[in-house]
Amino acid sequence: MAKYAIPDWVKDAIFYQIFPDRFAKSEAVPKPSNLEPWASPPTAHGLKGGDLLGVLEHLDYLEELGITAIYFNPIFQSAANHRYFPHDYYQVDPILGGNNAFRRLLDEAHQRGIRVILDGVFNHVGRGFFQFNHILENGPASPYVDWFHIKSFPLNAYSGQPNYKCWANLPALPEFNADNPQVRKFIFDVARYWIEQGIDGWRLDVPFCIDDDSFWQEFRGTVKAANPEAYLVGEIWQDATRWLQGDQFDAVMNYLFTQTCIGFLVGERLDGELVAGMGYAPIPTLDAQAFAQHIEELLALYPWEVSLAQLNLLDSHDTARFLTLAGGDVSALKLAVLFQMTYPGVPCIYYGDEIGLEGGPDPDCRRAFPWDEARWDHDLLAVFRRAITLRHEHAALRRGRYLRLQADDQHGVYAFGRQEERETLVVVLNKGPISYDLDVPVRGLFTDGMVLHDVWKGGWAQVTAGRITGATLPPCSGAVLVAEEHPG
Repeated sequence: MAKYAIPDWVKDAIFYQIFPDRFAKSEAVPKPSNLEPWASPPTAHGLKGGDLLGVLEHLDYLEELGITAIYFNPIFQSAANHRYFPHDYYQVDPILGGNNAFRRLLDEAHQRGIRVILDGVFNHVGRGFFQFNHILENGPASPYVDWFHIKSFPLNAYSGQPNYKCWANLPALPEFNADNPQVRKFIFDVARYWIEQGIDGWRLDVPFCIDDDSFWQEFRGTVKAANPEAYLVGEIWQDATRWLQGDQFDAVMNYLFTQTCIGFLVGERLDGELVAGMGYAPIPTLDAQAFAQHIEELLALYPWEVSLAQLNLLDSHDTARFLTLAGGDVSALKLAVLFQMTYPGVPCIYYGDEIGLEGGPDPDCRRAFPWDEARWDHDLLAVFRRAITLRHEHAALRRGRYLRLQADDQHGVYAFGRQEERETLVVVLNKGPISYDLDVPVRGLFTDGMVLHDVWKGGWAQVTAGRITGATLPPCSGAVLVAEEHPG
């Protein structure tokens, strides 16, 4: 087996992240009565009642968008709206429709060629998890006391300082004792079970909290034995080299990419309080040269095969939405999406971004999807669809090598090439406030006299003296140029 055995399908995928309580709800799933109104602001504890059959009923929408894979936030039985407090890893939450709803959704998604990965919360559980609840009821007599890190009895599970190890010192989140062989077997059995049920991989929550390479090596071995094409992506916010040696994860959520895009395309307009509310370190404003340097460093972090599998996101359930960070500047989001869809790695869209859904830090970033189309930004949606289609149509954007071509601080312009055996594309981003007359060096990529078609916004340019010239890029816009026969 190759050292970096990345699932091949991942390199061509477009992911869509769904927070299950907030995407869509179906009349076919019975619900409790005390739900928040769908359109009301989200709260820390309230549920909206989204479910998996609601997702199934909107697969046409996802197909039309161009989505080929779904990443679900946790779906297992839990007492939290986000379901990061798991109670039972073998039962899909009944409010989501239970195991039967998930089976129907998974089968229908697969029939449409849409992959599905689930959120694996394996560092901690909820207080309702059977083995922890057993300790609550039986104290030191429970046979499960060594499944957790218990310091004293009785447990301070609901008042006082927690006297057991818990995530972020939150008593609702007791942490597993991952050194216990029984705990390991339990987690690995869960991981294998759902792969055998047909899921296409796991997104792994806070895997750095289980600070044991052998745990994740064994986890990978278990999953890949069940399905060698399963995708394993870890939630690592910084340099993930340790976990990307080919023996643990295939990829990570690429928050370094996220921060770089924010620094360049939002820059000095960025609200520092919003960033602090997300738990980010301060994000510096990047000019074109600094952006280019950050991108080169990011692409050099990992082997190329690994870079092609990174989950590239602009925002998520853990961050303010990009559009909100940009102060509602839709043009910044449009440029960010164009870059995301032309950059190496796997694009992941957070539900609702494509129709202009906004939101500050958690829980505001987890608003319900507005299915009233009158509330959608249809122009923005069209841009998402076009950018996704562009990526699907050009293999060079998914697998081609990456070439830095230009970083112009004076105009706020950054240009790069994507090249594979049969095709070369040049992407130009003008984030500046004024129009830019194209003057991009491309010597060695195209021959002088070649005519290039802008397949993003239309129009033509030409190659003269090793440079692309002859076209003007409006403010806050992009171009994607490819050699084609000029119609006239």
